[in-house]
Amino acid sequence: MMGLRDRGIEIKTPDQIDAMRVAGLLVGSTLELLRSSVRAGVTTGELDAIADDAIRSGGGTPSFLGYHGFSGSICASVNDEVVHGIPGDRALVEGDVISIDCGAIVNGWHGDAAVTVPVGEVSAAAVKLMQVTEESMWRGIAAARLGGRVTDISHAIEQYVRSAGEFGILEDYVGHGIGSEMHQPPNVPNYGRPGRGPRIVEGLALAVEPMITLGRPDTEVLEDDWTVVTIDGSLSAHSENTFTMTPRGAWVLTALDGGEQRLKELGVPFGGR
Repeated sequence: MMGLRDRGIEIKTPDQIDAMRVAGLLVGSTLELLRSSVRAGVTTGELDAIADDAIRSGGGTPSFLGYHGFSGSICASVNDEVVHGIPGDRALVEGDVISIDCGAIVNGWHGDAAVTVPVGEVSAAAVKLMQVTEESMWRGIAAARLGGRVTDISHAIEQYVRSAGEFGILEDYVGHGIGSEMHQPPNVPNYGRPGRGPRIVEGLALAVEPMITLGRPDTEVLEDDWTVVTIDGSLSAHSENTFTMTPRGAWVLTALDGGEQRLKELGVPFGGR
């Protein structure tokens, strides 16, 4: 049975993790469809419609639509918009970068992931920002061990980002537990000392999502009460995957291959079924 321990943390059975994998695959395939749909001239609202159709056609329900009143099936955040951008009539232009955050519910279980995608040719600084952000996410996941602590992930993310150059790491927005709800305990910060926070145990599922900027990490929320932007106007990127630990290793539930390729490249065991 699913149990609750360590301040409300939800521990899933293997069958429940398998159900989360179904939701995760739907999120992963939807994000790949959206990645291929990004181009100059497309609106964030058009991307939202593509996502909504893909999620529903796949037997899921968008996690975000109606969440605390949110009006989109994805979050679409462009350039200095870090997260929680509301899709609408904004048309993408060459040189933009767009963070697309996608969540789906299948049979009561959630998947949550995000990618940042260039629109045509973008600056070298933007390319590096996206690469560092995505790689830091993978480094964080690769640092997780059964019996370890949640901030082992946080420390690995920060360590990689700091080693890669002068970037800002958002501190007010963090990763999270996930399962029968989209946002659950524990928080997964993208910075901090290792060896702290709840233990990583079998059946715990976490969404790891570094949010990195080319400038300072300070942000504000726009008048729409959702869109988070950098105060200094600097470019930002966001990468996210949902993963769990099995006795064999990490299993990235929202990656189409379960994260097998990237985990093996980082020298850690793949735990997928």
